[in-house]
Amino acid sequence: MEHKYQVTGMTCSSCEAKVKSALSTVENVTNVVISKENKSATITMDKHVSLANLQKVLDSKYTISAIEHEEIIEQTKSWFETYKPILFIFFYISLTTILIQLINQLFDVMQWMRHFMAGFFLVFSFFKLLNLKGFAESYSMYDLIAKKIRIWGYFYAFIELSFGIAFIVNFNPLITNLIVFIVMTISIIGVLQTVLNKKKIQCACLGAIFNLPMSSVTIIEDALMILMSGFMIIQLI
Repeated sequence: MEHKYQVTGMTCSSCEAKVKSALSTVENVTNVVISKENKSATITMDKHVSLANLQKVLDSKYTISAIEHEEIIEQTKSWFETYKPILFIFFYISLTTILIQLINQLFDVMQWMRHFMAGFFLVFSFFKLLNLKGFAESYSMYDLIAKKIRIWGYFYAFIELSFGIAFIVNFNPLITNLIVFIVMTISIIGVLQTVLNKKKIQCACLGAIFNLPMSSVTIIEDALMILMSGFMIIQLI
């Protein structure tokens, strides 16, 4: 994609060169054309880069602003494109599990959550197992256990598969949910540390198949499983 920006503060050819050099260092920026006379910058990028990230690399004397596009709309489109795989997965799992409940006379919340969690763990373990080594390597970069015990990443994909099967057959619901609650709580700690420290690490939730950044979306995934398992534990006690 290509966007045009207004850049103020450029007074000479040296300024022009500095702005171009700085903007060219931004991740996902592939080409930069600067015009001191028009006070403009035409930037080509693989995916949308926020104004804040562009401004961050510039000297304080230079100010960059959007000319022809709405920044909020572009950021929303970029966010959707980045997380489209996860959004579609959640949509299909939600749709399928809700349709199952339409067969019942009453909406069974416990059964719906059990089916949802079964679908979640089966689908996510599937993508991890497509490239088990790639997943394990990515997972070891932020998970508390996998950092110290590398083989844990290999086990974890099969643990998620086991969770999915356990929820489908309704195997010892209390024990299953207790283990899920513990495992996901440990998992979310590493995710929180990574996001809060603003480390740019690939999220391993869908294995190494999709290049998804670690973000609040990853926190929501883990937190959802923790909340659901916690709710079912309370109901089962």
